[in-house]
Amino acid sequence: MGGLSAFGDHRGYLLDTHAFYWAAKSPDRLGKLSRLLIEDPETRLYLSSVSAYEATFKQQIGKLSPLFGYIVTNYTQVLRQLGVEDLPLTLAHGYLAGSMEWAHRDPFDRFIVAQASLENLVIITNDVKIQSHPWVDTIW
Repeated sequence: MGGLSAFGDHRGYLLDTHAFYWAAKSPDRLGKLSRLLIEDPETRLYLSSVSAYEATFKQQIGKLSPLFGYIVTNYTQVLRQLGVEDLPLTLAHGYLAGSMEWAHRDPFDRFIVAQASLENLVIITNDVKIQSHPWVDTIW
């Protein structure tokens, strides 16, 4: 786990979907600390399986920038290039995502928060709604 962490005992970092896109195609859009962590080969990085669904779904309905189309068609390759591990969804993740009392209704964000909470991961995100959730630590 990268030596740059300001957080205590955690297992690694979970990339929010937009952080993954930007890490792959526009790293200058990342926050300074996020970029340092992502570029550090010692950092354990994860990407939720729900991010794959979000990317392909948004591309299918025309809500994904063409800049990121490469990521959707080369998902596994991009994961490997960035040194990111897949974080599969489990029944426990789904249960927590659906049952947590949080006014935020975005299902993708709910899954990411649930996974980070249960897997002891810090979320790399600039999403203020996720940043305000009391169960997880975030960086940007």
